[in-house]
Amino acid sequence: MINHDKRVLAVGVFAAGLISSVSFASATEYPLSIENCGTVLQFDAAPDRVVSLGQSTTEILYSLGLADKVKGTGVWFGPVMDEFKDVNASVPRLADNDPGFETVVAQKPQLVATQYQWHVGPKGTVGTTEQFNELSIPVYTAPADCVGKDNAGGGDGVRHEGFTMDLIYREISDLAQIFDVEDRGDALIASLKERQESSLARVTASGHDNVSAVFWFSSPEINSDPYVAGKNGAAGYIAGKLGVRNIIDSNEEWPTVGWETIARANPDIIVIGKMGRRRFPADDWQVKMDFLKADPVASQMKAVRNGNIVVMDAQSMDPTIRLINGIETLAEAVERLSASN
Repeated sequence: MINHDKRVLAVGVFAAGLISSVSFASATEYPLSIENCGTVLQFDAAPDRVVSLGQSTTEILYSLGLADKVKGTGVWFGPVMDEFKDVNASVPRLADNDPGFETVVAQKPQLVATQYQWHVGPKGTVGTTEQFNELSIPVYTAPADCVGKDNAGGGDGVRHEGFTMDLIYREISDLAQIFDVEDRGDALIASLKERQESSLARVTASGHDNVSAVFWFSSPEINSDPYVAGKNGAAGYIAGKLGVRNIIDSNEEWPTVGWETIARANPDIIVIGKMGRRRFPADDWQVKMDFLKADPVASQMKAVRNGNIVVMDAQSMDPTIRLINGIETLAEAVERLSASN
């Protein structure tokens, strides 16, 4: 088993000379227009108050040094990054999951930033975009949840275009521009790109050939068909970027696929999600591990027999700022696989 501890995101935009290595961006000129998910957002000045709904969006704001602007958060999937524990403790958590519309409005936000349209969108569980707009509160949606993706059917949606890290970079760049901290955004993006290229170089140097993988997020019941990563989502991007073949060929973000089908594909590596959520028993990575070793079908796959099971932070296999950790985790797994062959 390869158990990769959650890495601390090397955001260091204020340290290690990262800003000095990136040319300073010009100050944002207001009024500012930002195209976002089919709408145009207008800002006369940098917002002083933002409510952030979605852990990745919140961590991007923190990474840009904007914690003092965040007046409330919601939609958490696990503990905040270690380097943001102190600042996060000073920011009101409106709810672990979905706060109510009135609760969000009570924070008097000048912007609502949401990671998923599921929470704020045409049919949002927190509120609709229209409801916020009626109160002159603009809604910024993470591009990763709308570009090349159809959320009309609810749930995790369907991607018609492959996810790329450019969507995360766009969110960083947009928020940096909105809040007039473009130099910080440039430095953060440069750091993430450097880490991605370093991982790719490591895999290339390992000389691996035709490595395959499956990404298991969770299962509604431990013996039922698992939710595994489709080809166009973030996990599919991780695999493709590193030259690893994702055995699941589906446009759905997290389709359910039977273990017999997965076993026939017999992947070299099985990636299992680790998360703080306990909606299903299989949210616990140890429950997944026990199943793989005990199930008469799953236990016969070569990844299980050879110990090539990778424990990955579930947010690192989703379209979040932590995806870079997922790239590094899989790169290490491929290196170890190559070394053992």
